[in-house]
Amino acid sequence: MPDRKAMLARLLVPGVPELSCDACFGALDCYVELQLGGAQADEAVPGMRAHLVGCAACREEHASLLALVTRESGGV
Repeated sequence: MPDRKAMLARLLVPGVPELSCDACFGALDCYVELQLGGAQADEAVPGMRAHLVGCAACREEHASLLALVTRESGGV
């Protein structure tokens, strides 16, 4: 069962664009690069943070990609 608190927060956040899992997966590499580069990733990919909060599968993909890129770049 999905986390009720995360689902409720996702429903109540005004003005956040909806992002599908396909769109999330397609933009995940860019989002992670922006995060690691210190850029405004949430502004560059609107809706990504809200999607990651509400979607455990995409959140896991994000964490895995972030760990992989960090490990490959020498622990940046």
